Amino acid sequence: MNQRIIGITGGIATGKTTVSNYLHDTYGLPILDADIYARQALTGDRLAKLSDRYGKLILDEQGNLDRRKLGAIVFESVSERKWLEALIHPYVQECLINEANRLAPSTVVMVIPLLFESKMEDLVTETWAIACDPQQQLKRLMNRNHLLESEAKQRISSQMSQSEKIELADVVIVNSDNTEELFFQVDNALFNSQLGVHFRICDPAA
Repeated sequence: MNQRIIGITGGIATGKTTVSNYLHDTYGLPILDADIYARQALTGDRLAKLSDRYGKLILDEQGNLDRRKLGAIVFESVSERKWLEALIHPYVQECLINEANRLAPSTVVMVIPLLFESKMEDLVTETWAIACDPQQQLKRLMNRNHLLESEAKQRISSQMSQSEKIELADVVIVNSDNTEELFFQVDNALFNSQLGVHFRICDPAA
Protein backbone atom coordinates (compact mmCIF):
# COMPACT_ATOMS: atom_id res chain seq x y z
CA MET A 1 0.00 0.00 0.00
CA ASN A 2 1.61 3.25 -1.14
CA GLN A 3 -0.86 5.47 0.65
CA ARG A 4 -0.04 6.24 4.27
CA ILE A 5 -3.08 5.64 6.48
CA ILE A 6 -2.71 6.39 10.19
CA GLY A 7 -5.18 4.51 12.35
CA ILE A 8 -5.86 6.30 15.62
CA THR A 9 -7.49 4.32 18.40
CA GLY A 10 -7.67 4.35 22.18
CA GLY A 11 -10.11 4.03 25.01
CA ILE A 12 -13.10 6.29 25.37
CA ALA A 13 -12.20 9.84 26.51
CA THR A 14 -8.44 9.35 26.16
CA GLY A 15 -7.97 12.17 23.64
CA LYS A 16 -8.38 10.74 20.15
CA THR A 17 -10.29 13.80 18.94
CA THR A 18 -7.67 16.17 20.36
CA VAL A 19 -4.94 14.35 18.45
CA SER A 20 -6.88 14.09 15.19
CA ASN A 21 -7.89 17.77 15.35
CA TYR A 22 -4.24 18.70 15.81
CA LEU A 23 -3.20 16.62 12.80
CA HIS A 24 -5.89 18.28 10.71
CA ASP A 25 -5.37 21.85 11.91
CA THR A 26 -1.56 21.77 11.91
CA TYR A 27 -0.77 19.52 8.95
CA GLY A 28 -3.98 19.61 6.93
CA LEU A 29 -4.45 15.85 7.09
CA PRO A 30 -7.96 14.64 6.23
CA ILE A 31 -9.72 12.90 9.12
CA LEU A 32 -12.03 9.96 8.57
CA ASP A 33 -13.98 9.44 11.80
CA ALA A 34 -15.57 6.03 12.30
CA ASP A 35 -17.93 7.46 14.92
CA ILE A 36 -19.43 9.83 12.34
CA TYR A 37 -20.06 6.98 9.94
CA ALA A 38 -21.49 4.91 12.79
CA ARG A 39 -24.02 7.65 13.51
CA GLN A 40 -24.90 7.84 9.81
CA ALA A 41 -25.39 4.08 9.79
CA LEU A 42 -28.23 4.23 12.31
CA THR A 43 -30.79 5.62 9.89
CA GLY A 44 -33.21 4.15 7.40
CA ASP A 45 -33.30 0.34 7.33
CA ARG A 46 -30.81 0.00 10.19
CA LEU A 47 -32.87 2.28 12.43
CA ALA A 48 -35.89 0.15 11.55
CA LYS A 49 -33.98 -2.96 12.65
CA LEU A 50 -33.15 -1.24 15.94
CA SER A 51 -36.81 -0.37 16.45
CA ASP A 52 -37.83 -3.94 15.67
CA ARG A 53 -35.40 -5.22 18.28
CA TYR A 54 -35.88 -2.68 21.06
CA GLY A 55 -39.19 -1.00 20.30
CA LYS A 56 -39.88 2.59 21.29
CA LEU A 57 -37.46 2.30 24.23
CA ILE A 58 -34.69 3.77 22.06
CA LEU A 59 -36.72 6.56 20.41
CA ASP A 60 -37.33 10.09 21.59
CA GLU A 61 -40.69 11.89 21.46
CA GLN A 62 -40.12 12.82 17.81
CA GLY A 63 -39.39 9.24 16.83
CA ASN A 64 -35.66 9.81 16.41
CA LEU A 65 -32.97 7.60 17.88
CA ASP A 66 -32.15 8.42 21.49
CA ARG A 67 -28.49 7.44 21.67
CA ARG A 68 -28.34 7.65 25.44
CA LYS A 69 -31.15 5.11 25.76
CA LEU A 70 -29.53 2.85 23.19
CA GLY A 71 -26.22 3.16 25.04
CA ALA A 72 -27.85 2.15 28.29
CA ILE A 73 -28.92 -1.10 26.64
CA VAL A 74 -25.79 -2.07 24.75
CA PHE A 75 -23.31 -1.11 27.47
CA GLU A 76 -25.09 -3.48 29.87
CA SER A 77 -25.07 -6.47 27.53
CA VAL A 78 -22.14 -7.94 25.63
CA SER A 79 -24.48 -9.82 23.29
CA GLU A 80 -26.50 -6.71 22.44
CA ARG A 81 -23.34 -4.69 21.90
CA LYS A 82 -22.02 -7.31 19.50
CA TRP A 83 -25.34 -7.37 17.65
CA LEU A 84 -25.21 -3.60 17.23
CA GLU A 85 -21.59 -3.67 16.09
CA ALA A 86 -22.39 -6.34 13.51
CA LEU A 87 -25.13 -4.05 12.18
CA ILE A 88 -22.91 -0.98 11.99
CA HIS A 89 -19.35 -2.08 11.23
CA PRO A 90 -19.76 -3.21 7.61
CA TYR A 91 -21.16 0.22 6.70
CA VAL A 92 -18.42 2.01 8.63
CA GLN A 93 -15.69 -0.05 6.99
CA GLU A 94 -17.12 0.58 3.54
CA CYS A 95 -17.18 4.35 4.16
CA LEU A 96 -13.59 4.36 5.44
CA ILE A 97 -12.31 2.42 2.44
CA ASN A 98 -14.20 4.52 -0.11
CA GLU A 99 -13.02 7.81 1.39
CA ALA A 100 -9.41 6.67 1.67
CA ASN A 101 -9.46 5.55 -1.96
CA ARG A 102 -10.96 8.85 -3.02
CA LEU A 103 -8.19 10.76 -1.24
CA ALA A 104 -5.33 8.50 -2.42
CA PRO A 105 -2.40 8.86 -2.60
CA SER A 106 -2.63 11.55 0.11
CA THR A 107 -1.95 10.61 3.72
CA VAL A 108 -5.16 10.22 5.71
CA VAL A 109 -6.02 9.66 9.35
CA MET A 110 -8.68 7.15 10.34
CA VAL A 111 -10.04 7.56 13.86
CA ILE A 112 -11.39 4.13 14.77
CA PRO A 113 -12.10 3.68 18.50
CA LEU A 114 -12.71 -0.08 18.03
CA LEU A 115 -9.84 -0.55 15.57
CA PHE A 116 -8.52 -3.74 17.16
CA GLU A 117 -11.83 -5.07 18.42
CA SER A 118 -13.41 -4.81 14.97
CA LYS A 119 -10.34 -6.27 13.23
CA MET A 120 -9.90 -3.22 10.99
CA GLU A 121 -6.10 -3.11 11.23
CA ASP A 122 -5.84 -4.07 7.56
CA LEU A 123 -7.40 -0.72 6.64
CA VAL A 124 -4.38 1.22 7.94
CA THR A 125 -0.62 1.20 7.48
CA GLU A 126 0.17 2.06 11.11
CA THR A 127 -1.69 2.10 14.40
CA TRP A 128 -1.49 4.81 17.06
CA ALA A 129 -3.02 4.22 20.49
CA ILE A 130 -3.87 7.30 22.56
CA ALA A 131 -3.68 6.53 26.27
CA CYS A 132 -3.98 8.38 29.55
CA ASP A 133 -4.05 7.80 33.28
CA PRO A 134 -7.16 5.74 34.15
CA GLN A 135 -8.36 8.31 36.68
CA GLN A 136 -8.01 11.07 34.10
CA GLN A 137 -9.99 8.96 31.65
CA LEU A 138 -12.77 8.42 34.18
CA LYS A 139 -13.04 12.11 35.08
CA ARG A 140 -12.95 13.22 31.44
CA LEU A 141 -15.71 10.81 30.50
CA MET A 142 -17.92 11.81 33.42
CA ASN A 143 -17.51 15.51 32.64
CA ARG A 144 -17.82 15.17 28.87
CA ASN A 145 -20.86 12.88 28.79
CA HIS A 146 -22.45 14.03 32.06
CA LEU A 147 -22.35 10.51 33.46
CA LEU A 148 -22.41 9.12 36.95
CA GLU A 149 -19.19 7.43 38.01
CA SER A 150 -20.85 4.00 37.77
CA GLU A 151 -22.06 4.76 34.22
CA ALA A 152 -18.62 5.95 33.13
CA LYS A 153 -16.91 2.90 34.60
CA GLN A 154 -19.38 0.67 32.80
CA ARG A 155 -18.55 2.25 29.44
CA ILE A 156 -14.82 2.02 30.05
CA SER A 157 -14.99 -1.62 31.14
CA SER A 158 -17.02 -2.54 28.05
CA GLN A 159 -14.02 -1.76 25.83
CA MET A 160 -10.67 -3.40 25.31
CA SER A 161 -8.36 -2.21 28.08
CA GLN A 162 -5.80 0.51 27.51
CA SER A 163 -3.00 -1.94 28.29
CA GLU A 164 -4.20 -4.28 25.53
CA LYS A 165 -4.37 -1.45 22.99
CA ILE A 166 -0.89 -0.31 24.02
CA GLU A 167 0.46 -3.80 23.44
CA LEU A 168 -1.05 -4.03 19.97
CA ALA A 169 -0.28 -0.53 18.67
CA ASP A 170 2.73 0.52 16.62
CA VAL A 171 2.88 3.87 18.42
CA VAL A 172 1.59 4.85 21.86
CA ILE A 173 0.96 8.51 22.70
CA VAL A 174 0.11 9.49 26.26
CA ASN A 175 -2.34 12.33 26.78
CA SER A 176 -1.70 13.95 30.13
CA ASP A 177 -2.85 17.45 31.09
CA ASN A 178 0.14 18.93 29.23
CA THR A 179 -1.06 19.81 25.73
CA GLU A 180 2.39 20.92 24.60
CA GLU A 181 3.85 17.54 25.54
CA LEU A 182 0.99 15.75 23.80
CA PHE A 183 1.54 17.60 20.53
CA PHE A 184 5.30 17.03 20.78
CA GLN A 185 4.61 13.29 20.90
CA VAL A 186 2.25 13.56 17.92
CA ASP A 187 4.88 15.41 15.89
CA ASN A 188 7.45 12.72 16.68
CA ALA A 189 5.04 9.96 15.72
CA LEU A 190 4.09 11.65 12.48
CA PHE A 191 7.62 12.23 11.26
CA ASN A 192 9.36 9.16 12.70
CA SER A 193 6.80 6.51 11.86
CA GLN A 194 6.60 7.63 8.24
CA LEU A 195 10.25 6.60 8.03
CA GLY A 196 9.30 3.14 9.16
CA VAL A 197 10.29 3.64 12.80
CA HIS A 198 7.54 2.24 15.00
CA PHE A 199 7.98 2.84 18.70
CA ARG A 200 6.46 3.53 22.08
CA ILE A 201 6.44 7.22 22.93
CA CYS A 202 5.98 6.49 26.61
CA ASP A 203 3.99 4.24 28.88
CA PRO A 204 1.17 5.65 31.03
CA ALA A 205 1.87 2.97 33.60
CA ALA A 206 5.51 4.02 33.98
